[in-house]
Amino acid sequence: MRRKQIPVEDLVPGMYVAELDRPWAGTPFAFQGFVLRTDRQMSALREHAKSVWIDLDRDETAGAGRESVPAATPLAGLHRQTWPEMAPIEREIARVRDVYFSAESAVATAFGDFAKGTALDAPALKEEVTKITDSVLRNPHAAALFAAMREGAEYLIDRAMTTSVYLIVFSRFLGMDRADIERAGIVGLLQDIAMAKVPSEIVGKKGALPPADLALVRKHVEHGIEAIAEMKGLGSEIAELAGMHHERHDGSGYPRGLKGGQIPAIAACSALVDTYSAMTRPRPYAEPIPPSKALGILHRWRGKTFHATLVDEFIRCLGAFPVGSVVELNTGEIGVVVSQDPAKRLQPRVMVVKDAQGSPLRPQKIVDLARGPMTGPNEVYRIRRTLEFGSANVSLRDLAIN
Repeated sequence: MRRKQIPVEDLVPGMYVAELDRPWAGTPFAFQGFVLRTDRQMSALREHAKSVWIDLDRDETAGAGRESVPAATPLAGLHRQTWPEMAPIEREIARVRDVYFSAESAVATAFGDFAKGTALDAPALKEEVTKITDSVLRNPHAAALFAAMREGAEYLIDRAMTTSVYLIVFSRFLGMDRADIERAGIVGLLQDIAMAKVPSEIVGKKGALPPADLALVRKHVEHGIEAIAEMKGLGSEIAELAGMHHERHDGSGYPRGLKGGQIPAIAACSALVDTYSAMTRPRPYAEPIPPSKALGILHRWRGKTFHATLVDEFIRCLGAFPVGSVVELNTGEIGVVVSQDPAKRLQPRVMVVKDAQGSPLRPQKIVDLARGPMTGPNEVYRIRRTLEFGSANVSLRDLAIN
C-alpha cells in the first residue's frame, strides 16, 4: 500500500483518505477510509484534522481504480432548504404514535383495495404523508424510531411505511423543499403497491427465484406505474418516479436499465432507501441484519450500485448507530438509540431499557453519550456493540413513549 501524508488543504475530490492525524472516534466519519467526494466531507475534515494520509493505490483523481460506471454527478433539487429541529425527541415521540398508525391503516386499505381491483384513494394517502412530513420536519428521530422498531405489521405494509418514513427523513436531511419531501414520501408508500397481487408463496419463497417467478415479481414495477398513473390527484410524475426504485446507478437495474444522471434525485434516493429497508426489516424469506451492517454493505456499493454522494449522505443522515438500533453499553445495560447529532455520529442518545442483568429498567433513563457521562469514577459511557435484530427482546413496548 502506497501512502502519503498531506495537509487537509491540499486534498482534492477523488483522493482516498485512509487515515487522519487523530483517532477516527469522535469524528463524524462512520467508516475509517473513504473517497473524498463532497463539500461536507471536506468541511468535516478541516474541522477535525490538520493532515491526512491518502492511499495512492485507491486514488481516483487520475482515473485509478475507477469502474466503468457513471461519475457521481451532482443531483438537482438538493440543499435548497435547511430544516432545523423544532421539537425535542421526547415531545415528538408522544405525537408520532397516532400519526404512524393512522398512516399504516391507510396504506393497508390502499394495498387491499389494489388487490381487489378497487380504485385507490390518493387524497387520503397524501394527507397521511403530509402528517408524517409535519412530524419529521419537527424532529426526524421519532418517526424513524417507529419505522425501525415497529413489529407485527404485514410485510408489504411494513415495507411501504418504513421506506416512506426513511425517504422523508433522508429528503429532509438532503435539504429538499417541502413539495419534494412529500413527493418522496408518497413514492415510498406506493412504489411496491403492485406486489399486493404477487402470490404470497412467491413473495415468501427462500433462495433464488426460478426465472418465471422472478419475471412475475419484476412485473410489479410496470403494474405499479399503471396503477399510480390512474390515481386522481397524483399525476404521471409520481408514477414515473415510483417506477425507478429498482434502477441502479451503474445501469444494472430494471425495468429500463437507466444509469447515472438518467435517474432523478428522488428516484435515486428511493432505490437506496428501499434497499436499506429491505435489509433491516423482517422478511418472509430472510432475517433482518443490524442497521450498521446494512450501511456497511451500502458503503461497499457506493459509486456502483448507488450514487456515491447519496450513499455518503445517507450514512451521515442515519449515523453509525441509526435510530432504533439496539445496543449494549460498556456497563452491560441494553438501550435503544433514540436520536443523534450527525456531527457526533459515534455518540448518540440512548434510552436505557434493561439493566446489566437483563431486567427491565424502571424508570428508564436517557444517556447522551456526546456529553461524556460517567459510568463510574474512571470510565465514560460508550457503546460496546450493536445487537442482532431480536436478540435482546426489545420492542416499542419497552420504550417510555406513552
